[in-house]
Amino acid sequence: MRNLVWAIALAITLGNIGIATAQVYPSRPITMIVPFSAGGATDVSARIVSEHMSRTLGRQIVIENVAGAGGTTGSIRAMRARPDGYTIEMGQMGTHATVVALYPDLAYKPDIDFAPIGLVGWIPVMIVARKDFPPRDLKEFVPYVQANVHKLNVAHAGVGSVGFSCGQLLNSILGVKPTMVPFNGAAPAINALIGGQVDYMCDGGAINSVPHVQSGAIKAYLFEAERRSPILPDVPTAKEAGLPEFQVSAWLALFAPRETPKPILAKLTDALDKALDDQNVRKQMHDLAHEIPDKRIRGQQSLAGLLRSDIARWAQIIKTK
Repeated sequence: MRNLVWAIALAITLGNIGIATAQVYPSRPITMIVPFSAGGATDVSARIVSEHMSRTLGRQIVIENVAGAGGTTGSIRAMRARPDGYTIEMGQMGTHATVVALYPDLAYKPDIDFAPIGLVGWIPVMIVARKDFPPRDLKEFVPYVQANVHKLNVAHAGVGSVGFSCGQLLNSILGVKPTMVPFNGAAPAINALIGGQVDYMCDGGAINSVPHVQSGAIKAYLFEAERRSPILPDVPTAKEAGLPEFQVSAWLALFAPRETPKPILAKLTDALDKALDDQNVRKQMHDLAHEIPDKRIRGQQSLAGLLRSDIARWAQIIKTK
């Protein structure tokens, strides 16, 4: 009986400590790990959202770019951080879903080792190429790639990134295996594309490609979304371009290390929700061609469900590619 009383007293004490900790949280700056290099879609989105969240929380959120291994290096650091709310991560479909099937010895389990904070947005995927790549549209692109696959180089932001996974899906649909060339993020991959060092790529975030498509530095074959983007109205969707099998719902989301106290997670979720409701934030995200999720699917539980379903979906796609 004394052991039972002691256990109950301890639980109450720890619960009170957790509540007290959450009440004073945050008392110092928060680090948001971006697992890719600066300048890409994940990085820019993190900076937009974190600036507003900082105002809500009353403490600065500092962005730390930890690039490498398709985003897994930064994700591992986030997973191993102290679960006190002072280290969070801007993850995405690549780092927290497709990566499970791509790295058999992955050091983390996205659906177990992280606590979901909330869904940030959906990011469109584009198929883009160097400006002098011969095919004029997707109808010409498909047979050209199939006929010349052995001499083509395809850029991506690292194994496990959205761009890599989408590239694998495209390869599977076309029945080809071109040379895949890794970079430490989408921004350097796009730079290589502009320089003509690679032939084409699946860009996992329109922010990387849009300005260069608009300037003519690279060309676009499709914009994967439900409808054409007002930013690039001449670029067809996958269905319009004749590739309906190319369906990708890439997303960005915030995560914390597992065992981060629930009251702290609630504060972070609330701050994210307020950011996504802000008109200035929404405009900036829309300017990147990102779609902000409806309130009912932004939260922790919805994100946990999305994570589980996407891990299963991409495991099947990658297994059969």
